[in-house]
This record gives sequence, structure tokens and C-alpha cells, in this order.
Amino acid sequence: MTPRAGIVVTGTEVLTGRVTDRNGPWLAERLKELGVDVAYTTIVGDRPGDMEAALRFMAGEGLNLIVTSGGLGPTADDLTAEVVGRAQGREMVLDEALEGRIAEILKPLAKRWPNLDLDAISRSNRKQAVIPRGATILEPVGTAPGLIVPAKEPQSKPTVVVLPGPPRELQPMWSEAVETEALKAAIKDATEYRQKMLRLYGIPESEIAETLRTAEREGIELSRLEITTCLKRGEVEIVTRYEPAEQGVYDAFELLVRTRHADTLFSDDGSTVDQQVAALLRGENKDQTQTIATAESCTGGLLAARLTELPGASDYFEGAAIVYSNEAKITQAGVKAETIEQHGAVSAEVAEALAEGARAKLGADVGVGVTGIAGPGGGTEEKPVGLVWLSVATADGEPLTRSVNLPGSRADVRDRTTTVAIHLLRRALLRS
Repeated sequence: MTPRAGIVVTGTEVLTGRVTDRNGPWLAERLKELGVDVAYTTIVGDRPGDMEAALRFMAGEGLNLIVTSGGLGPTADDLTAEVVGRAQGREMVLDEALEGRIAEILKPLAKRWPNLDLDAISRSNRKQAVIPRGATILEPVGTAPGLIVPAKEPQSKPTVVVLPGPPRELQPMWSEAVETEALKAAIKDATEYRQKMLRLYGIPESEIAETLRTAEREGIELSRLEITTCLKRGEVEIVTRYEPAEQGVYDAFELLVRTRHADTLFSDDGSTVDQQVAALLRGENKDQTQTIATAESCTGGLLAARLTELPGASDYFEGAAIVYSNEAKITQAGVKAETIEQHGAVSAEVAEALAEGARAKLGADVGVGVTGIAGPGGGTEEKPVGLVWLSVATADGEPLTRSVNLPGSRADVRDRTTTVAIHLLRRALLRS
């Protein structure tokens, strides 16, 4: 039977929303890669009773594995190791060798801040080295060790993996955890899965629902696949997980998607549109790099930020002009005053002038112009909130220009505009 797992994310700051949980989704993906079904993800505060209740519930559900994150620091409210030890029926003991290794990690602090209370640091160090007897220690990435704690009774479930809260510590520690015999034993019956992702743009999720119904009508046994769809930043993701024996079923399903949505399917290997645009700009299909610049009004630099988010963006990104006012559009992007007077700042003509102005002013091969009304005010009956004009200019062709009317809040309109712009840019680069 496929092993099942639960995730317990601890921390009052996460529970109250002051800190966004990044560990739960990341761990869920890693567990799925190992062929482990994730049954529950729970966020609890720093109260020991709530943490114990979450562990009891998951143990009562017969899970093979529980992964916790957070609560391993030196302060009094960091109690995860103690709570897990109690839940697993194991006494807490001081591991002197671990205490010594943590002390070595802390030594540089004394040199950097000579006025630190070294006795207090020593007490904190000792607290982090008190662990459940019989636990497998995962070496600290920061100062907190991780732990793998099996139940005290042989053959009992579940095994608990205890990881620190900071993702920069948790993620490398997880890589160490999956190599341990303790974790391998807990998930020894894991099923091998394959996973594929298809990405589509310019299509509502309801169309995918109809495709699924069509697949069933055509005899494709979707029950043998695990299919999830998600609308994310204006794109539809179709993620399918299946056992190797079901490859033929998946192939039939993917072929149906390709046939029905040939004009909107842009990724069949999991690559993002951002990655594809970066590859096109680097000239991976033409062996010639193209440089790019942006002139942005309503997005205020968000498109430039997105274009430079991937490493290596300096290979192709020249710069950006943030031209919010009409005067800035004229002086920084070279838009003619009469163009704005005749057509308005939010228009096809101004978007095209911004794109060409970005290209010319910054000496780039490709320019992108964006102008719109992000709201919540500023809209009219003729040009409502959410109207955005975008244009891509290249050296060897007519500008590619389009308008969209985007729903949502100001933040939604600005963010969705960057997705529209990236996809428009991809189209322009593919045709050039």
C-alpha cells in the first residue's frame, strides 16, 4: 500500500499570516516525488497542546510519516523536539557530541559581537542538543539540528521527521533526510510515479473541464490517472501523476489536449513562459542573443522585475523606463506629445510608441511598452479600470500590439498585465 504522510507546519507567525508558509507546499512536492501520498497539511501555533493534537490526529489516521517544520530554535517557545519526543514515547536526552558541534557553529558569533552573553548562548546551545533518545540526527545547516524520530514500539507508525523553519535550512536538510535508513524504512513501500505538466494560456478552466469529459466519452480511462488543474497567473496548469504502467493512458490524454488546444498549449515539459522567453532572448533557437528593454506605465517596473528574476538575465536585459506621468512618457521614452493628446495615454498608439522608445533609447533589439488603468480610480466608460494596452517592437517587423480588460484589484491588474506581456513577447520572438 502506498505510504501516506502528513505535514505539520509550526509557528504562530505562520498561523496568523505574518509569515507565508513556504515549507508545506515545498515538502508536499518532495514527498510526491518519492511516491508518498500527502494526506494532510496542518499549520499550528507555538502552543504544545495544539502541536500534540495535530500529531495525535495524524497518527490516528494511520499515516506512515509526519514531517514537521519550525520550532527548533533556542528560545523558550521552540518546543517541537520535546513535543515530538513525547508523542513518540521517547525520553529527551542531551547529546554531548551534538552540543559540541553546535558550539563550534556559534563560535564566530562571539568574535563578531564581543558583548554577547556567552552563558546565555551556551544554555541555548544545550537546549538545541537535547533530543529524543534513538533519533537520527540531521546535521545543522544553521544552528538547529533536524531529527528523524521513529515510534518507540517496533513496527509502529508513524515516523516523524523534524526540520527547522527557515527554508534555506529546511531544504538542504531534507536532501540529507531522504538518504537516511530511518526515512527509507518509513516509506519502503512507496509507489513509483511519473508526473507531467501541461501549461495553457488564453483559455478558461471550464474548457479543460470539457476536455476531461470528452476524454471519458472517447474511452480514455481517466480514473487510472491523477489529474489536477489549476488557474495560476492567468495560465491553466494540468498536472498528471500516474504509475508507469499507465503511460499509454496518459499519452492518449495528452494527445487529446494537444488536439483540442493546439493554439493555447505552450508548454509540455513543465517549462514556464518566463523560462521560454529567456531561452528565446538568449537565442537558443537561433544562436543569436537579442536584448530587450521595457517602458512601463501602469506596471511600474513589475515587468522588468519579472524579466530579470531568472539568473543570467544580464545576458539580454538592457534596462527599463518607468514612465508613469505623461511628461515622463515624452521625455524618457520619446512619445510625442501630440500622440498622447490625440489618442490618450492609454491607447494602442502610446503603447507602440513606448515599445519603440524603449528599444531606441536603451539600444535594445526588442522593446515592450505597457500602459493602462490599474485602478481603483481613473477609469471611464470608454476606458474602464483594467484596460491595458501592450506592444512589442522588434527591429525586423511590425509591432505586435493588443489590449486586454483585466478583472480584479489594482494588484491583480498589475500582476496579470505582466503575464499578458510575457506571452505577447513570446509570440513576437517566435515570429521574428
